[in-house]
Amino acid sequence: MRVLRVELGVDLANIRSVLHTVLTGDHSGTLPEMEFLARKLRAAGVDAVAARP
Repeated sequence: MRVLRVELGVDLANIRSVLHTVLTGDHSGTLPEMEFLARKLRAAGVDAVAARP
């Protein structure tokens, strides 16, 4: 959740809903944006992959 808060600028009140969208695959953006986020998550020890729908 720390990576999402820092990289997406999400406050504590909204982080759980953002986390849910990321975990269910509903979070969207350009492929480079999603790859950047996935790299940050992997660096934090989270198994993350950016993929096209």
